[in-house]
Amino acid sequence: MGIVAVLGRGVVPADAPLLTADDLGVLRGDGVFETVHVRDGVPWNLTEHLDRMRRSAERMELPLPSHDALRELAGQALAARGEGGEAALRLICTRGREFGDTPTVYATLNPIAVNLPEVRRDGVRLMPANIGYPVHPEDVRAGAPWLLGAVKTLSYAINMAGQRAAKAAGYDDLLWVSADGWAMEASTASLMWIDGGVLCTVPPSKTSILPGTTSAFLMANAAALGLRAEERMIRPEELHGVDGGVWVASSVRGVAPVVALGETRFAVGERNADVLKLAGFPVAD
Repeated sequence: MGIVAVLGRGVVPADAPLLTADDLGVLRGDGVFETVHVRDGVPWNLTEHLDRMRRSAERMELPLPSHDALRELAGQALAARGEGGEAALRLICTRGREFGDTPTVYATLNPIAVNLPEVRRDGVRLMPANIGYPVHPEDVRAGAPWLLGAVKTLSYAINMAGQRAAKAAGYDDLLWVSADGWAMEASTASLMWIDGGVLCTVPPSKTSILPGTTSAFLMANAAALGLRAEERMIRPEELHGVDGGVWVASSVRGVAPVVALGETRFAVGERNADVLKLAGFPVAD
């Protein structure tokens, strides 16, 4: 079993009662979370995750503990693990009890899926899936803050249903496509590609997708690969024409090359090894 730490209580037994039956995180998915990749005991990009968690909480008008309090909570979980290798640290804040005013805040620390190093090497197959709303000429979610675009909430039922549908159809994951035909993001990952010496990702500002922490790191460090970085809109059918490779990037899965999109096969890009090395995620031999 994994490790559980509760704000104000520290590490508790992993099977100890934690949530009340009327916790709004359970009843309504009313809360925010972040999942952080742990490398040899160190949470990677923790500040960036905490910053995104803060933005999500502000959009939901949810009181979130300070960065220092969340760092201490993460540190308690990490200290209890006390070993190297990879792990997944999750920080969770719900709105708390239905008729209360105190958030429920805790952290979990678990091993990663055993096949992730192979996924980073061998890639993923994506199923295109219509997300049901357009992004041009105007991003629908940007004008409707109650739709919580770009917010990382606990409400992941649609994401998980999308993953199940993709796997039932013989794919590893899906690629959300807007109703007007633009590529957006995978169910839990950002889309990235290299074309003409430019490392690209989909602009959150034009689509209200979740800004990725791993993709942001790669974009900020693209110069280390001799590349420029640029946010671009792209249609799924245009991805097979790029010359440097296509990836999905997320905090724990890491950076995985896309080897198929629907019926279209992709060759692993010539820069794949470079991108993986820059991201620093362990990859199977």
